[in-house]
Formats: sequence, C-alpha cells, structure tokens
Amino acid sequence: MSEEKIYVGNGTEKFNGDLVSFALNLGELKKAAEHVFEYKGTKYIKLAVHKKKSGADQYGKTHYVVVDTFKPDKTQVSKPATPTMTQATDEFEDEIPF
Repeated sequence: MSEEKIYVGNGTEKFNGDLVSFALNLGELKKAAEHVFEYKGTKYIKLAVHKKKSGADQYGKTHYVVVDTFKPDKTQVSKPATPTMTQATDEFEDEIPF
C-alpha cells in the first residue's frame, strides 16, 4: 500500500532541462517531520522531484516535489548470501613434467 503523497513544492524546468528550479513550502515540510532521519549526527529528509505528466501548469510549473515516504520492511530484508570460492581443477595438471 502506498501512503498519501506529501507535496512540498513546485518547480520549473530551465536551460533545456539541465536545471529544475523549485521552491519548498516549509509549512508542508514540517508536517513531514516523521520522515526525518538521522545519519552520523545530521538530520535528513528524502525528497523526490517528479516531472508533471500533464506538462506545465498555468503558472509554468513543470515539476513537483514530494517527500519520499518509503520505509523498508525490516522483517523482509535479508542479508545476501556470501559467495563461496570453489577450488578449480586443472585438467592438464597431470601432464606437467615438473
């Protein structure tokens, strides 16, 4: 199930798509406080910038910004199997004179 998206801003594509300039609504961003996480003593929030499917709106905005609300289910995550080295056999081993 996907959560409801938390829209926090809009942006405009510039310079033939090389830049998307956007403004964030800090009031909406504060509502997403539960998605703030800490890493090595610094707080972060993950955002995603999407291109509007309908093209530019009446204000020329071509993109929107949402909070990335994905949280992995830690019960489903498993460690990858550790690769084991197998000993290769040399088919010419017996033919070497030394």
